[in-house]
Amino acid sequence: MFGRHNHWGRHSGFHGRGPFGFHAHQHAHHRGGGRSGRFFDHGDLRFVILKLIADQPSHGYELIKAVEQTAGGAYSPSPGVIYPTLTLLEELGYVTATDEAGGKKLYTITPEGQAFLKANDSHVGGLFARMAEVAAQSAAFAPQVLRARENLKTALRIKLTSAQLTPEQITALAQVLDDAARTIEQL
Repeated sequence: MFGRHNHWGRHSGFHGRGPFGFHAHQHAHHRGGGRSGRFFDHGDLRFVILKLIADQPSHGYELIKAVEQTAGGAYSPSPGVIYPTLTLLEELGYVTATDEAGGKKLYTITPEGQAFLKANDSHVGGLFARMAEVAAQSAAFAPQVLRARENLKTALRIKLTSAQLTPEQITALAQVLDDAARTIEQL
């Protein structure tokens, strides 16, 4: 168990679909609300954060990016999830926070945190293995693909709602979209 907080779950079951309980179409960058599944079981993000800090002392925003990168873009925890988790880890004595310039805190693992990770090595390894599997299967979650898709949707919405298109513009727009679809299919 995790110190005095014995609610730290280590469940083998998942909530919803997929290896982390999220629905494939309801993926990355959920910043609260709207999600019917959970990416991690209760308490599992704490293991991930602790392991990332063990690998390299980090600031909170760096941990957000590290989790997102490790999950292949399929999940990006919000500051409202990361910072309370860091506070809990600090209260439990598993990390220390050093104040740096600009009010940022650098989190470093303690010997107690190292011992806790070692005692839960199998579970932590399983979490990172599943995250690697999701990352390998989730090119659609890659941040650059998500950004490009959103750019296309925005450009289309603006173009289609801002002015009356001529038949020539409609034909040209359809041709550009068809060409893009063919190029993607050929990748």
